[in-house]
Amino acid sequence: MIRTNLSTKPFYNERSVHILLLVVAVIVVAATSFNVSRVLRYSRSDTELATQSARDEARAADLRKQAAQLRASVDLKQVDFASADAKQANDLIDRRTFSWTDLFNRFEATLPDEVRIVSVKPRPDRNKGIVLLIAVVARGVDDVNQFIANLEATGAFVKLRPDEERINEHGEFESMFETTYVPSVKLPPPARGRR
Repeated sequence: MIRTNLSTKPFYNERSVHILLLVVAVIVVAATSFNVSRVLRYSRSDTELATQSARDEARAADLRKQAAQLRASVDLKQVDFASADAKQANDLIDRRTFSWTDLFNRFEATLPDEVRIVSVKPRPDRNKGIVLLIAVVARGVDDVNQFIANLEATGAFVKLRPDEERINEHGEFESMFETTYVPSVKLPPPARGRR
């Protein structure tokens, strides 16, 4: 067996090592250029955002100053007068939309024969709607209770509560009660067998 190396120069595989180092160098250069481009891009973006933020803060300060000037120029008495005028106009509109015909049709459909309505006072209320104060005269308590039950059965009169009850000088039972009137509820059909 021959123990000598017949080649004049031994093969050390240098070419593959050089190629591997070249690939690593290309990857490092590519990563570095990517990072540099990102740093430049983000620093430019940061500068733009800082400039915009400063502009926005200056604008907000200017708007706060204008708002303070406007608040100082507002006359509270004029605001109160305008508010009172608007409330009065809204009350007039509420009264205009109130239908007496519809209300009396409901009373006619529910009024027992022994009960007379003496007075009806509507009052618009922002929270409740239309509040009615109704005064009636009847022969007895049962007749008034029947009238109240008839009103409640329509669904248009809610939260009926008596305010005053007494016997007058003619021996008739007088009652005054308050109720919230909801005119949007459908009118009941007329009662059969009435006078």
